[in-house]
Amino acid sequence: MSKRIFDLICLGRAAVDLYGQQVGARLEDEASFAKYLGGSAANTAYGCSILGLKSAMLTRVGDEHMGNFVRESLENAGVDVSHVKTDTQRLTGLVLLGIKDKDTFPLIFYRNDCADMAVSAYDFNEAFIASAKAFLVNGTHCSTANTYNTTKQALAYAKANAVKTVFDIDYRPVLWGLTSLGDGETRFISDQSVTEHLQTLLADFDLIVGTEEEIHIAGGSEDTIEALETIRSISQATVVLKRGALGASVYPDAIPTDLDQGITVKGVKVDVLNVLGAGDAFMSGFLRGWINNEPHEVSLRYANACGALVVSRHGCAPAMPTAEELDDYIERLDVIDRPDLDKRLNYLHRVATRDPKTWPELCVLALDHRQQFVDMARRASVSSGHIPHLKKLLVQAAEAASERTGIEGKFGLLLDDTYGQDSLDYATGKDWWVGRPIELPGSRPLEIEGRDDIGTRLKSWPVEQVVKCLVFYHPDDPVALRLAQERQIVKIYNACCHSGHEFLLELILPHGSAVDELTLFRAMERIYNLDVYPDWWKLPPQTPVVWQKIDALIKRRAPHCRGIVILGLAATAEKLKKGFAESTSSEMVKGFAVGRTIFAEPCQQWLENKIDSQSLIDQVSDNYVELIEFWQQRRIRSES
Repeated sequence: MSKRIFDLICLGRAAVDLYGQQVGARLEDEASFAKYLGGSAANTAYGCSILGLKSAMLTRVGDEHMGNFVRESLENAGVDVSHVKTDTQRLTGLVLLGIKDKDTFPLIFYRNDCADMAVSAYDFNEAFIASAKAFLVNGTHCSTANTYNTTKQALAYAKANAVKTVFDIDYRPVLWGLTSLGDGETRFISDQSVTEHLQTLLADFDLIVGTEEEIHIAGGSEDTIEALETIRSISQATVVLKRGALGASVYPDAIPTDLDQGITVKGVKVDVLNVLGAGDAFMSGFLRGWINNEPHEVSLRYANACGALVVSRHGCAPAMPTAEELDDYIERLDVIDRPDLDKRLNYLHRVATRDPKTWPELCVLALDHRQQFVDMARRASVSSGHIPHLKKLLVQAAEAASERTGIEGKFGLLLDDTYGQDSLDYATGKDWWVGRPIELPGSRPLEIEGRDDIGTRLKSWPVEQVVKCLVFYHPDDPVALRLAQERQIVKIYNACCHSGHEFLLELILPHGSAVDELTLFRAMERIYNLDVYPDWWKLPPQTPVVWQKIDALIKRRAPHCRGIVILGLAATAEKLKKGFAESTSSEMVKGFAVGRTIFAEPCQQWLENKIDSQSLIDQVSDNYVELIEFWQQRRIRSES
């Protein structure tokens, strides 16, 4: 028997969901769509993975951007994609979905000869199927001769290797050709041929999961008990019946005369936004328990809670909870009436669904200055029209320095869209850390740059870009000033939560204000008291004692914080190096985001035409390399 590498392999649909963002609108009237991972099997693989199971996906995607998106979404969630094959002849399936009201969820499947329906027995071997504890397939995926035969071959491999088998009935009449092409919403149409087709599969499974309507189609009767009895006459599988608001029941043996006589766990009461994807979340939660041999009551509790969380959110896969979020929800079920409004759950979900990439260190060249570049140009008696080209040269210098120092995966830039839009476009998509400012330079109270509101601005920003906000803030500012600034900080943070952008908050104590060692610490504490949890902090150097206090604050209030980067404020290189050395006591300080210390003098000389572009690149690169190397050696030097 092969080693069980995976907890679960999922065979079936893997697509892209385009969700209408205007809740309450007809699908005809939707003006914009959010793009998510879709497809029942892919959703389940994703959900199981973020719940802590090691899952793998067996499917095909198109040789195009959406296929890449599906593969990357699965991979980012920890799903093994070694058997997500690229089909050069077919496109990735798409689904358009809307949320009209609590009972109306229009959707259209674009799946005519799509890639995942071409998955073949040649795409895998017996060893792959044997490497899992469990193997899952969806009923709708077996609707064609090709997918049916592929599924039967995989099930034969599973049976020969004692792999547990799972059947998600997943009935979509439109995908069986029983409705008009545009009617993806209809969940049930009785059809004898579909029933007979599904019943040829039932005996192959150890676990069968479905709603009452899905049990009806599999069992060939609209009487649920009768349908369950028919399934039991064909299969010895444990049957899980999803019963909506009533919860769910498990029937491991004989079918009782009353549905409640099964192993039943009542449902979780929630305010429903969107039922789409709830079944895949339910399956993910149930499998978390079932694969780990937990009692059925525990598996049902996981499943019901997962389903409840998803129906209260927008989207399918990205609405699913992680293990930490799920466990927190279950622990507090009695006190959470609206999970969609619970601040702790929303925080846990936000940090769970952001980019999974980690940054063990971060060496950022800050080029987002605007007024400072204008001032340099004025001193050189040249127009600000030189600044965009200058920033391009600085990005070249930064890229050269990163290559010289080998900081791949630790390299970043701060760039603005006022003078650096071309540079932003160049940097985005390269797997670099990229931050982008939103504040009006020098504003106090804080103002947002540009005329658009925050949400409108962020709608056009790539999600990989980190929203950076600099605020000159003191916890003892006059009340009116402090409240005005805090309102803006809260608005920006909430906009980031909605848009999916990470948020970096740069705190600088106002020049000339009364400060002591704990002033910055108190300012951060006040921000957390506003229920604002920055993904990143950008802070000036502190003493080792203060760094330890800040570390303790972050771990207590926002344990999923990405970290802190040290700012420069045009300090000398020697002063910055001292600050770096003193940060070794902090686990949260991940690096630096420094600008003028590195580029100010060479840029002034270039603007004054005293050096050429290559000299500028060389000098900035050298300065940047020096700071990177000192950062990398700071612990050794601080201990010597």
